[in-house]
Amino acid sequence: MNVGDAIQAFWQSILDVTTKIVIPDWTSLVNLLPVFLVIGVIGPLLSLAALVWVIYYLRKPRAPLPALPEPYQAALDDAGRPVFPRGEPFCYRDGLVYPANTTRCAICRDELSVRCPKCDVTRSASVATCGNCGLELKIHPQALVVHRYEPPPGGSAAA
Repeated sequence: MNVGDAIQAFWQSILDVTTKIVIPDWTSLVNLLPVFLVIGVIGPLLSLAALVWVIYYLRKPRAPLPALPEPYQAALDDAGRPVFPRGEPFCYRDGLVYPANTTRCAICRDELSVRCPKCDVTRSASVATCGNCGLELKIHPQALVVHRYEPPPGGSAAA
């Protein structure tokens, strides 16, 4: 094989590659039409639908937050003593059961107690972990109520 044949073979390979780019195989391209349809039409439509759903989800009206529960009177047993539920803070002196994470009685300002739901040992409501069984009983609030600022009656000039 001489140099001329090597150059001729090299040139022929360049022409073969160029021919595949310039003159495509139409059968293969027609077979790829479903792929182009999915990528070019259905993909953007699905993306747009997902974007609309996310915007709706972020802007949809929410239900108003319920008011914080007030303390209630504990049920009494046959002897007239209060029976306090497990896992809820209570004031033994006033016989009131308070909402979760409350540590002081609103009436007598005493520290509240909690009965452990697991081992039934009474402990202080300010202690998050039961000293007997190790159960951590701290309920994290789900939502924070933020009050909007409104000017006083008569407008801001009255302030």
